[in-house]
Amino acid sequence: MDLDMKGENKRVFQRLNHPKDSNQKVCFHWRAGRCNRYPCPYLHRESPLPAPFPGSSSSTNNNKRVADDSGFAGSSHRRGPGSGNNSWGRFGGNRTTVTKTEKLCKFWGDGNCCPYGDKCKYLHCWSQGSSFSLLTQLDGHQKVVTGIALPSGSDKLYTASKDETLRIWDCASGQCTGVLSLGGEAGCMISEGPWLLVGMPNLVKAWNIQTNVDLSLSGPVGQVYSLVVGTDHLFAGTQDGSILIWRYNTATSCFDQAASLTGHNLAVVSLYVGANRLYSGSMDNSIKVWSLDNLQCIQTLTEHTSVVMSLICWDQFLLSCSLDNTVKIWAATESGNLEVTYTHKEEYGVLALCGMHDAEAKPVLLCSCNDNSLHLYDLPSFTERGKILAKKEIRSIQIGPGGIFFTGDGTGQVKVWKWSTQPTAIQA
Repeated sequence: MDLDMKGENKRVFQRLNHPKDSNQKVCFHWRAGRCNRYPCPYLHRESPLPAPFPGSSSSTNNNKRVADDSGFAGSSHRRGPGSGNNSWGRFGGNRTTVTKTEKLCKFWGDGNCCPYGDKCKYLHCWSQGSSFSLLTQLDGHQKVVTGIALPSGSDKLYTASKDETLRIWDCASGQCTGVLSLGGEAGCMISEGPWLLVGMPNLVKAWNIQTNVDLSLSGPVGQVYSLVVGTDHLFAGTQDGSILIWRYNTATSCFDQAASLTGHNLAVVSLYVGANRLYSGSMDNSIKVWSLDNLQCIQTLTEHTSVVMSLICWDQFLLSCSLDNTVKIWAATESGNLEVTYTHKEEYGVLALCGMHDAEAKPVLLCSCNDNSLHLYDLPSFTERGKILAKKEIRSIQIGPGGIFFTGDGTGQVKVWKWSTQPTAIQA
């Protein structure tokens, strides 16, 4: 008996109209329009034709359908009884509608020509939404961008990365005008007045961009993940779970260490100052609320079930996000304690939050997730206004003047965006 490699009857197999060549891969060169092999061992169509039985009434129709319409073939959603098999993404006749997923095309994202062209089911764009657009892309960093700063009154943009460098960009030309070696990974970066402050392993670097004074603030144990300034104090969240505090001494132009706050069991990765309170988020899944009057912890919030990645204040509300896929909205009760008043759920962990008001004074929340996307939501409805996509997760968001905002992602790319109408940054 004539058997194939799987022990099946080869003659019977061929009588059922199965192709002699079992290789059902689509020719890559054909997709690109440059196959010169004859005969080619691979398919010159997007997917294999169905194998109808002899005498089947549908065999002619199936062949004609795929020959006339060279899109993806295969089963699709039924439109009703008797709809039969249809090519995916088609809605009648020869009209082809490709349903896009909300993921970025890898070919297009890498700057290559996508072999699927307009029929690619993935997105060939960096954003969705009509209220903002991409101005330019700043390339240079080799690892994740952990901080973006645009000091007030400066014509330079500063970006810090885990590639152990700080880059300086000219705002007018978009060109990199300088690269500073940090000597260690940057965990975060902020600006306050003329000072550029960078969180490093076991220290904070303070650089005055006007006088070029360069200071190293010692005291942290491990990586400094978060920095914030409030009431003339600099707060640093560290890997060992403590929050170090420095006070700026105007007489000596130095930072004097003032105190250390303890209470978190794991690293402090997010800090925010608002309403005379310091809020700290940690890898121990908790948020602590500290009074800026006496630097005492007045409440611990434990509703998150994973790392609290980012914190911001809006009006009388505290917003927190976590790798537990949620954004929680906190409001004060009559007793003054914070309680969750609303929980917004995402499909993926939430990495960073940033807020602004649009030209109509409506608040907008920028919400970065670890599926390499950033969502823009109207508040308080959480109605989505648009989405930004990246090749890797967006870890840094910074608001600029005149409707401009910046994003930095895990590949080291910094993108500059502009709203079609000018927003203003949310004030705590």
